[in-house]
Amino acid sequence: MTLSRSPALLALLIAALAVAGCAAKRAPPNPQHAALAAASERARAIEERKDEVIRQLAICESGGYGPSDRPIYGGRGAYLGRLQFATRTVMSYVQKRDGIALNPKDAAALAHDYDRAADLAKYMIFDLEEPWHWPLCAKKIGVQAEIQAIKNL
Repeated sequence: MTLSRSPALLALLIAALAVAGCAAKRAPPNPQHAALAAASERARAIEERKDEVIRQLAICESGGYGPSDRPIYGGRGAYLGRLQFATRTVMSYVQKRDGIALNPKDAAALAHDYDRAADLAKYMIFDLEEPWHWPLCAKKIGVQAEIQAIKNL
């Protein structure tokens, strides 16, 4: 069968070519989108690594991590929460970070709230680079090395 004998076949061929020409063409990748995606992935990886360091610190300090259904005390009541904060330390670093003066009761409540205490510990360790507040556990889990590793990500 030849094209000249079959006008229907010719019309079908032209229609197929027309449809193929109208098919959506993929735009070339945008380098800005790729850079944003890479930056977002890097930020996520850094936050996950910081969270893991804080989790390990809490386990070392108090034997667990995450919220607790009861208050946690250490050092005969001198240290509070999973991360074993002293009330004065919480008051001092919240003042430094947020400009808010907490009273001892509010500082104790923050120390017992794992998420808020973890955020404060991340600020102290990774922003101020002061892991010395947890001398034994910071050394045991290698916090100083983690700080450097996170800087290199």
